[in-house]
Amino acid sequence: MLEKIRRCASRIGTVVVGKDLPIRQCLTCLLAGGHLLIEDAPGVGKTTLAHAIALSLGLPFHRIQFTSDLLPSDVVGVSVYDRASARFVFHPGPIFGQVLLADEINRASPKTQSALLEAMEENQVSVDGAAHRLPQPFFVIATQNPFHQVGTFPLPESQLDRFLMCISLGYPDRAAERQLLTGEARRDMLRTLEAVAAPPDLLAAQAEVRTVHASEALLDYLQGLLAYTRSHGRYAEGLSPRAGLALLAAGRAWAWLDGRGHVIPEDLQNVLAPVVAHRLHAVYGEGGRALQGRDLIAQLVQGVPIP
Repeated sequence: MLEKIRRCASRIGTVVVGKDLPIRQCLTCLLAGGHLLIEDAPGVGKTTLAHAIALSLGLPFHRIQFTSDLLPSDVVGVSVYDRASARFVFHPGPIFGQVLLADEINRASPKTQSALLEAMEENQVSVDGAAHRLPQPFFVIATQNPFHQVGTFPLPESQLDRFLMCISLGYPDRAAERQLLTGEARRDMLRTLEAVAAPPDLLAAQAEVRTVHASEALLDYLQGLLAYTRSHGRYAEGLSPRAGLALLAAGRAWAWLDGRGHVIPEDLQNVLAPVVAHRLHAVYGEGGRALQGRDLIAQLVQGVPIP
């Protein structure tokens, strides 16, 4: 199973060039059973990456373009009265896929953003008092533009906390950008991208990830990281138990991708930034300057010794 997932990563890398680390982070999030938020400027390949992941894993792909006038029913679906049967019939929305791309999620109103909360937490949606289960596996990849851009609504903390990881792609390096400029169009490559795995393979891989061993010493280190954020004065709020579970799940997936059956502290450190940075908020430091996300993570790693 591991070999299939590695082949998926390689296949995705032929389309999204020069982004091996973000691709691995995406697969780590998916294997851990979480959802992914990608924050970056338009045009750096966020949508292409999401589409390539779905195609390489053989997962049905749905895309929703979030706009200011999008309604919650446009996401989850709506019940329509059927005269022939004299009853309301539920018509599923685009959320009923296995990979859902919520494109530019922070351009929609908070009410529409909240339509994803139940789906991401409970793997179901409730419409007119009836619960509708979502297909498995179910993976949300949301993209958002930087907050300084016009027409954006910041995601509330409750929504951010539903995302297991938050990453950015950044601009390609010079060699990767030259390959983009001189190579085949990415859209054409997506049309010919073949699946190297299937949904049952992904479910089996996720089950294997959950069996990766975490020792008592490793859990001590994890709890040390959580406790440090709760007791240190530079963090506005400490990490929640949900954040601890997310960090452990991501660490297991990272270890599994390395072919190990146990988690080591370096696995937690490798996933710490994408799992934790969007959950931590800093108070103002020396000179009235707020610590940035990278500074917060570095301070956390340095402040908690490995047992």
